[in-house]
Amino acid sequence: MPRLFTGLEIPSNVGLGLSMLRGGLPGARWITPDYYHVTLRFIGDVDDVMAREVDLAISRVRRAPFELRLEGLTSFGGRKPRAVVATVAPSAALTELQHEHERLMQRIGLEPEGRKYTPHVTLARLHDSSSRDVAEYLATRGLFRTPAFQVTRFVLFSARASVGGGPYVVEAGYPLIMPA
Repeated sequence: MPRLFTGLEIPSNVGLGLSMLRGGLPGARWITPDYYHVTLRFIGDVDDVMAREVDLAISRVRRAPFELRLEGLTSFGGRKPRAVVATVAPSAALTELQHEHERLMQRIGLEPEGRKYTPHVTLARLHDSSSRDVAEYLATRGLFRTPAFQVTRFVLFSARASVGGGPYVVEAGYPLIMPA
């Protein structure tokens, strides 16, 4: 059974900039830059029949291309930080695309996503990193910002069962085109 999710790829020039932020944080397991992405909708482990339903549903999405920018770093996990992430600048187009993916997945029978959507790019998974070390890391690098980049498609990723952070495979790409 494949573990699937939909997402946006990060252009290589933006990924290179993000990769320059690696290091200097004890207990961090840095994500390989080739695996940087913005998740739209986690789908989970599904059988081949449901995987085909997912593909059919999202292939009908008709949205215009849009721009995104990453601005700033933060951590997830509160007092017990578990990840360092680059945050995505607010984008109505991204929010609408994500909401559409959520609606489509519910329409084909998947449970609603239980967490509030917070678009981000995971840079590192944290194991035994102190909140102080994370705060110091963020204080020195937290004002990171990328140039805007054009989003021209979204993809269906599969992930091999692992501790997180890949390997991810692009199973299919869906172009963003002006609706007719």
